[in-house]
Amino acid sequence: MDNENLTGKAGYYISLFGSAIILLWIGIFKFTPTEANAIKPLLENHFLTFFVYDMVSIQTVSSTIGVIEIIIAGLLLFSVKFASLRKYAAIGMIITFLITLSYLSTTPGIWKTVDGIPVTDFFIVNDIMLLGFGLMILNLKK
Repeated sequence: MDNENLTGKAGYYISLFGSAIILLWIGIFKFTPTEANAIKPLLENHFLTFFVYDMVSIQTVSSTIGVIEIIIAGLLLFSVKFASLRKYAAIGMIITFLITLSYLSTTPGIWKTVDGIPVTDFFIVNDIMLLGFGLMILNLKK
């Protein structure tokens, strides 16, 4: 096995396990009242999710999102052994992170200026990388 192939495989598995850990960790945190309240402004100002709090509680919404994130993490982890799951993990990641990134344009006050530099909650910005990894694994052939 050449070094380029070995380096590529290492990068892939680091990205896979890193993404799974992030999704699992954030998914578990969604079961807390702190996170449930923190995501409320994002969801209630979004054109796809504004209505959810009319149907169920703040905690139920957050916990449901947590379950989705945990399922995607599980799909990623199990795709190491069962490659057919990779496509579903990728689709879940792409949908999740496209919606999450769209909050940057729908949530009032999410952008602030600090020392002349526009900033936002950086937890959302890291979703760019996770979206990229989802697109990458969707494109894998084997």
